[in-house]
Amino acid sequence: MKKIPGLYYNRFFVSAADRREILEWLSGIYPIWEYRYSENNPPHPGETQRQLLRPVYWLGNWQFACLNYYHPPKGIHNRCVRAEPFPAPLLKLVKKIEGIARKMYSGRDMPEKWHLNTCLLNFYGSRVIQDEDGEKRIDTARVGEHKDFEPGPVASISLGERAMFQFVSSQQRGERDGVVLQQWLDDGSLQIFGSHRWKNQLFHRVQRVDRREGILFPVNVEGFETRRLNFTFRYVPDEHIVPYSSLPAKARDDVRGYMQALAKNSEFFEQELKKTESKKSGQPRPK
Repeated sequence: MKKIPGLYYNRFFVSAADRREILEWLSGIYPIWEYRYSENNPPHPGETQRQLLRPVYWLGNWQFACLNYYHPPKGIHNRCVRAEPFPAPLLKLVKKIEGIARKMYSGRDMPEKWHLNTCLLNFYGSRVIQDEDGEKRIDTARVGEHKDFEPGPVASISLGERAMFQFVSSQQRGERDGVVLQQWLDDGSLQIFGSHRWKNQLFHRVQRVDRREGILFPVNVEGFETRRLNFTFRYVPDEHIVPYSSLPAKARDDVRGYMQALAKNSEFFEQELKKTESKKSGQPRPK
């Protein structure tokens, strides 16, 4: 892709050594399936409860779907729950990305305290379901048109099969002629986008993910076949990230099941749950 103000793409950002370290770390995490709504945040009229298209994992802070994600200016409180820190192989790449971004953006496009402190790890692939005709595989390797509302530039690292990423006009969403720019995101690549045009004016989406290389990742998700991994890094003001124990009671209730599922394989989330129980009982918190 030619150089365009506000956009950055590096096809060869992730080295072979970095890739091996990331995949080694990946073998120790257990992504979860989330539902869009919950008991205290039920579907709006005309909508129904639904499971997200793909399993997810968050680092830095976890934006549970049923807490409505982070959406300034009004949706900022009790949306971002403190989560595991970035592992070493990702942290060193994040430092490089921050350096690139600070050279690219300034003024209103670069918040004063901006740093990449949250990461959504999406698993693109297909899942196995059972129906009256037996077992079938449903492809879910796509993301519909949306905007990222976290302030400042957004960066993403892609591993696996290449994906068709598109920026879409707000006036022509869902139409073929609405595509303003598209880019294949290749295995090992880095994409950064920011500025008013690419962040605020346009929507973006992942239209499809190839199968041509036959890449599959051995991810700890039963009944799901992963052919692409995407790490999307964003910035949430630190004061808007809260520990699980500080959530309002109803919000804690809505995400407790997810926290318990994560705690089965994560010492961090296990300790977060223990802190909450200690707080409720009045006992000293575990150190």
